[in-house]
Amino acid sequence: MQTWPAYFGLRALDSQLEIAKGTLGSRQQSLQLTQVLATHGSASDLDVSQSEQLVYTASETIPDLERQIQQQENQLSILLGENPGPIARGQVLTEQPVPEAVPAGLPSELLERRPDVRQAEEIIVAANAQIGVAKASFFPSISLTGTGGLESNVLNQFISAPAQTWLGAFSVAQPIFEAGALRSGLRLSRAQYQEAALAYEQTVQTALEQVSNGLIAYQKYRDFRAQQELLTEAAQRSDQLSMLLYQNGGSSYLQVLTNDTNYFSAELNLVQAQLNERLSLVQLYQALGGGWQQ
Repeated sequence: MQTWPAYFGLRALDSQLEIAKGTLGSRQQSLQLTQVLATHGSASDLDVSQSEQLVYTASETIPDLERQIQQQENQLSILLGENPGPIARGQVLTEQPVPEAVPAGLPSELLERRPDVRQAEEIIVAANAQIGVAKASFFPSISLTGTGGLESNVLNQFISAPAQTWLGAFSVAQPIFEAGALRSGLRLSRAQYQEAALAYEQTVQTALEQVSNGLIAYQKYRDFRAQQELLTEAAQRSDQLSMLLYQNGGSSYLQVLTNDTNYFSAELNLVQAQLNERLSLVQLYQALGGGWQQ
């Protein structure tokens, strides 16, 4: 499960690198067009400089993304128990399956599969067993029969002296001071059980909190990604329209610069939104102890 966040992160970087390269190509073409327009007096030197700015903004992004990709590959290789190196690619980030919605009515029993809940449960079971051991230590260890299979003297003393306390009668069979140690052992076992019970309760509460946070995060990241898609589409239309207007003398190149920059940022942010949605799904799977399949 730990490898999925790293792999999703790698595929997100791949998508951003592809966007950066595509943006760089289109901006280089735009620069060439602006230079041609400038030679014919239809564009200014300022237009050319602004067009160059767009090119360099995209080109500087590429080496940094390539660095992040190689480092992410190394990290993923280590997680897979291999030496640092390239990682084979599968589906692109947007093709990674994402459920339409989390099923309704998920039982809380799913959390029993979580390692921390199982461990806390085992500790409380062991602590409860220790109480049984401590209680058993109070049970008299005596011989029930004597010579010839008759009732032993010790047994006779237990049943013939009802006025004696249990521990008083017990002292017949064991040293009297051992009873105090047994009482202390029982109290300790009970205290350890109470501590284990409290730890178990806190572990379950933490698990429930993580599930709640996971459900909230997954839903909100889905909503955010949907809105980011709309923003990216709007930014793309603005970018295309501003370039069309500029080529026909209807706007300045500053509008082209602004809208192209906004569109490039929106595309990169959309990839991040898609990544966050999938990472929140992984966290929800982990919080549920391995998904919602029982």
